[in-house]
Amino acid sequence: MGFGLWIDEPGGVAWAEGTHEYRPMGAAAIAVTDQFRVRDFRRGKRPARLHSSFTGFFASLEEVNRYLRSRRSDRPRSTPSYIR
Repeated sequence: MGFGLWIDEPGGVAWAEGTHEYRPMGAAAIAVTDQFRVRDFRRGKRPARLHSSFTGFFASLEEVNRYLRSRRSDRPRSTPSYIR
C-alpha cells in the first residue's frame, strides 16, 4: 500500500491517492479536519491544480490520518515527476 497526500490550504481540503497491492485505489477528498477511510476512495485522480501542494508519501491510511491530526506546518512541495 502507498498513499500520496496533497493539501489544498485555501480550500481546507486534503486529497489522497492510493494503491493497494499494485492496483490503483483512486482518489479521495476530505476536510483537513476529518480522517480518511477506505470507502472514501473512488476511481479518478486529484485535481491537477494541486501540483504544488504535495505533502508527502505515506505507507498506510493510519499514517496519513496521524499526519492530519498533527497538522505540522511542513511547507508543501511539487508533486514528484514519476507520479504526475
